[in-house]
Amino acid sequence: MPRSSFSDNPLLRVSRPVSACSRCRAAKVKCDGKLPACTACEKAGRENECSSANDQFARGKERSYVAALELRIEKLEKRLKFAQNRKASVSNHINDEAAPPADRKDSLANIRAAIHRKAARSREESDVNALVSDFGFLSVNATTRDFEPSLSNMTFARLVLAAATNDKVPDPTEDSFPTRTDAAATIDYYMNNVHALFPCFPRDHVFNVLDAFYQEDERVKEKLQDSDYWLLYMVLAIGYSAQSRNEDDECYRRGLDFVARALPFADKALMPGYPTQISSLILFTQYSMLDPAHFDSWYLIGFASRAVVDLGFHQDPPQLQVPDKNAQDLRRRMFYCVYALDRTISMSRARSFSFTDDSVNVEYPSPSAPPSGAITGAQSADPALLLFQLRRVQSEWYQTLHQGDSAPLPDPASFIWQMCLEMREWHENLPEKDSLPAGIRELFELELRHSYVYCLAPSDRSPHLTDYARKLIFEHAIAYMNTIHAVAHNAVNPAFYTSLDVLKVYFVAMQFFTVFSAARELLLSEQRIIPPITRPGTAPPPPLPHRQMGGEDNVDRSIRCLQQVVETLGKFSERFDIASSLKDGFESISSELFSWLQVRRQMRDQQPQQQHHQHQQHQQMPPGPSPPQPQHPTHPPHPHPQVLMTHPQMQIPGMMPQPGQQPMMQYRWFDVSNGDPEAATLPRKVTITADEYSPDLTAFFRRPALSKYCDRFANRYPDVLYDAAQTKFILIQYEMSKTAVGIAAALVVVFWLLLSALVGVVRKRLETGVTVAGVGIGVMALFVAVIKGIQK
Repeated sequence: MPRSSFSDNPLLRVSRPVSACSRCRAAKVKCDGKLPACTACEKAGRENECSSANDQFARGKERSYVAALELRIEKLEKRLKFAQNRKASVSNHINDEAAPPADRKDSLANIRAAIHRKAARSREESDVNALVSDFGFLSVNATTRDFEPSLSNMTFARLVLAAATNDKVPDPTEDSFPTRTDAAATIDYYMNNVHALFPCFPRDHVFNVLDAFYQEDERVKEKLQDSDYWLLYMVLAIGYSAQSRNEDDECYRRGLDFVARALPFADKALMPGYPTQISSLILFTQYSMLDPAHFDSWYLIGFASRAVVDLGFHQDPPQLQVPDKNAQDLRRRMFYCVYALDRTISMSRARSFSFTDDSVNVEYPSPSAPPSGAITGAQSADPALLLFQLRRVQSEWYQTLHQGDSAPLPDPASFIWQMCLEMREWHENLPEKDSLPAGIRELFELELRHSYVYCLAPSDRSPHLTDYARKLIFEHAIAYMNTIHAVAHNAVNPAFYTSLDVLKVYFVAMQFFTVFSAARELLLSEQRIIPPITRPGTAPPPPLPHRQMGGEDNVDRSIRCLQQVVETLGKFSERFDIASSLKDGFESISSELFSWLQVRRQMRDQQPQQQHHQHQQHQQMPPGPSPPQPQHPTHPPHPHPQVLMTHPQMQIPGMMPQPGQQPMMQYRWFDVSNGDPEAATLPRKVTITADEYSPDLTAFFRRPALSKYCDRFANRYPDVLYDAAQTKFILIQYEMSKTAVGIAAALVVVFWLLLSALVGVVRKRLETGVTVAGVGIGVMALFVAVIKGIQK
């Protein structure tokens, strides 16, 4: 039904003022706010004295409604007169007569338009308010109490579970609860390996809850809150799941069982507005990293980040508002736990951070004292503080290189070298081996290697790679794979390794594959790469990592790295389903590179044997002139996917030297056709002479008869040829047997004897003046004819 116009049905009632009139206020009588005089003043006969306070007049100095209207009219008349005088002065007093009054119709039209605009704004505000009222059971802010179960059926925990659940958690079993000794051992494992890095709650609190839980007195258990049950069950779930090496083992089943026990307490544990909400979400996120099949860590860390910002934990409060130093340290630890988890999850998934560093103003928490009592293990704050520092450095270069503006940096190399310098200084400042657990130190080493590869990898802001940067990625990737391969095959999980490490392994492997495919010969060579020159005042390039002395060259190291990638992902696939698909994908991508490296290694191993065989043949040859030996190119052949050393060698019939035959040349061919019509046009038999053969094969393959084939084959298989004149797919060995050499020498001697006799006969019998030069020309023609006959 359309609304009636305001001009057709005007509101005759004057709106109520903000406050009561002065008389009703003094008498403490309810004022109905009727204007121009309220009902109480009318009954008392004091209509003229009824007035109320407003924004223009202070309390006690109010004026009556009629007086206010008169004052308003007086001001408007003054403004109208001023406008008329100004208009007259602008027109240079052309017409001294007073301006005619404005048309009443135009004035009413303007008033009517203003009324319509105001009515439209009022309707819009009313519609917005009605729309907001429809969402009365929801909350715009995560700190409100609108998610309490007593107010509505939509709780914050249900919202979190609906967004982050990938698969339904099975119900817990009755006989799966461990003894107190087993539970204490599992909690101890969590405290030493997980809580040492993410101290989101006091260390003694979980053991106090454990003691109260195993008390026989029910009155002690009744004092435990829902957040305490959530804390105990989630710590046990994380402790068991972190020790699991297979998704079907007992540890994984127990961890899943404790999560099922904790979910009924989620409504109160995840209730917004309390610090326990943040710690509960941190525990939930940690478990989701160990069980991605049931929960998504990306959504959970998003909820935790929102709760941190809403509660103001991303800003340190003023010093005057900090009553307890321990409470402030706990507040800072909780924030940096969320900060560290948000950074590692976002970087592993190549996504944006939940909040930027510009919005953060929180000091690092102070290192806590070593735990006292029977519980021993890693210090709860020192490893966490080291992790927080590394995450701050990672966050800086990740935001610069992968977030925000996509325009290239003016000097990306200087920025990357500076970030590498800060990470290297962080690594050099790590505590001694005795003061830092070996498992956590190994975890830090892997984080550093991964950070180096990630920072050096090409991005929109640093799209180009130098040879030195490729070498750095190559070395750090090999070192990373050596360590993570041992961690994956270890019987016990030495630290907090999660499904995110599967993504990190795949990322490092792909960077290794990319840089190696772009510069194979450079990375396989043992030559030293000179670091790039930097501007004065900037950080120097990082040094190459220390290479373990194992007697392996870069070919063996590269093959072993590819094998370790596949084996590591295969081992992780027993625990995480995502690793299986990543393993299959990497195997498919790297199969050609792996075959090429195997061929390269086989050729390297065959070179000493060939040199030894040639040395033995040289010792058996009699002294005398030796035939020319061909020199192969410096770089070994670059095999095409269709050219493998296992292919049968094609020998040209009639080319093998037999005893008593003339010197021949031996060929070894690789069949590269495989039904290819372009390759089928290549000649299957080519005859060359010794004078046409050269060490680099350039002169031979520039012959007109073969140039078109080489050009066509070079266009078809660019990786097989060095250029249009020099091939990599033909290996030519020039071999001359001892018998062939002797026959050649005898033929030369007999030929010169025949020439000498022929010259003497010609001199005696020639009666005309035949010069010696003419005889020489005839002899040379005869010599050429004999040589061609021998070649045929």
